[in-house]
Amino acid sequence: MASTIKKTVTLPPKVICLLKKGVRMTNPFSVEIGDEVNTQMIANSSIIYGSAKIYGEDTVISPEVKLGFEGPVTLINCQLGNAVELRGGYFNNSVFLDKAAMGSNAQVRSGCLLEEEAGGNHCVGMKQTILFPFVQLGSLINFCDCLMAGGTSRRNHSEVGSSYIHFNFTPRQNKATPSLIGDVPRGVMLREPPIFLGGQGGIVGPVQIDYGTVIPAGIICRQDFKTDGIHWTSLTSLEKKQAPASTQGGDIIRKVKHNVEYVANLSALRQWYHHVRHEFFIKETYGDGLYAGACRVLDEAILERIKQLRLFAQSIETSMNLVTKKMEKIYPVSLSRAQKQFLQDWPRMEEYLSGNYEEKIGLKKRDSFVKIMQRLSKKGNSYLESIRLLTPAQTQEGMDWLRSIIKNIIAECINNNTRS
Repeated sequence: MASTIKKTVTLPPKVICLLKKGVRMTNPFSVEIGDEVNTQMIANSSIIYGSAKIYGEDTVISPEVKLGFEGPVTLINCQLGNAVELRGGYFNNSVFLDKAAMGSNAQVRSGCLLEEEAGGNHCVGMKQTILFPFVQLGSLINFCDCLMAGGTSRRNHSEVGSSYIHFNFTPRQNKATPSLIGDVPRGVMLREPPIFLGGQGGIVGPVQIDYGTVIPAGIICRQDFKTDGIHWTSLTSLEKKQAPASTQGGDIIRKVKHNVEYVANLSALRQWYHHVRHEFFIKETYGDGLYAGACRVLDEAILERIKQLRLFAQSIETSMNLVTKKMEKIYPVSLSRAQKQFLQDWPRMEEYLSGNYEEKIGLKKRDSFVKIMQRLSKKGNSYLESIRLLTPAQTQEGMDWLRSIIKNIIAECINNNTRS
């Protein structure tokens, strides 16, 4: 008679620990928790639906978080604020603040920061992307290496239509292509009109797009929109408004300026987190972890942009060395001049961009504005409530501080170096 083999299946210790804390799991045998995960940083009111893999010693999961309602989730070293919903996909080294949400089959790679109530629908890919509060991405989107702001509430938000792409890799194989859709000084104040990027379209980075801009579906945007409230009604009207094609030399100058301005905005946002947002994070149960994660993302975002500019400089130097005397006859003089000027300026630019000099800019304006935000915080207001309670004069004071940071960085890196 055949013997019966009995095998007892037990849950992993960390899964058992979370269940005892009160974390709800609909299928605990499909949940994997890395040995390095600190279960003290996972709230007991969070819910894990179906299959999930959670790794990383810096992982933070705040109260009321929901994971995997639409599909399996892999979470690696991410920090999740209150009531975040990640319905399915892969999420790595990124931060999601209160009520941020992503649909199924998302791929959110390193360096992303989604602020309050921002998010996307299914099949969204992001890397090195920052979304300010309320910004929404549709479905089937690739949106890497950009910052987007705009809008005043969940009902009045900036939107990216489905099947949209931010083209961030050039034929010359560089990624010095970050796009600024909105900006930091006005974006953090949540008072600007939303930006609309219609579906089945794209942006060829780097570009800068101002608040209130509406670009219809089906258009590939290759130019800047720096005039507030532009509404393009058709592809024909868009083409009529385009500036004449720039020379190759002018394109290099433009690309460098856009990259420096992008880093300047990131530097201003880092100061905003250090001196304004920190006051609100420390009031939350897992606020220290969220704050540390956000600062880490911003630090790495700045380093990434400097790295890509460095690689851009190296590629220019390589291409110039390959130019023969015969090729010089057809090589535009303006291009050669712009390349040489950038290579000459780059070491000093890199040193300045890497030096954290923004900490010393606009101290009087900063300290005055920070005191205002601290008073609002101490009255029990949340971060979003406090921003909305600012008077026009107070809002202007905060914007002036952040603008001074950006202007100073641009002046040091561009105006004192690269000739336009």
